[in-house]
Amino acid sequence: MELIAEHPVLDASCFKRGEKVEFTFDGRSMDGYEGAPIAVSLHANGIRVYRETPEMKRARGFFCAIGKCSSCFMVVDGVPNVRTCVTPLRAGMRVETQHGRGRAAITAMLSE
Repeated sequence: MELIAEHPVLDASCFKRGEKVEFTFDGRSMDGYEGAPIAVSLHANGIRVYRETPEMKRARGFFCAIGKCSSCFMVVDGVPNVRTCVTPLRAGMRVETQHGRGRAAITAMLSE
């Protein structure tokens, strides 16, 4: 996991982090810092693709980083369309690549 630790212009207070926690991405265990945006933790772990568009199956990843677009939508703890660029990471979260529009876990279970 690679994150900026110091910067020639920014003050060191910009780099304060929460506790180091574990979460899963598509079933793989990863580390991140509690309270950091999920997308930041994924990016630090080398993950660049967060979802796939419904019609053309195009990859999408980190784009606006302020919660205004849909590029970072992912399935988090069974909930689709979570804006991972503004959603804080918590220990034990299950984060999954979203394919298409995403389906809530309960809807997926009912349709099977």
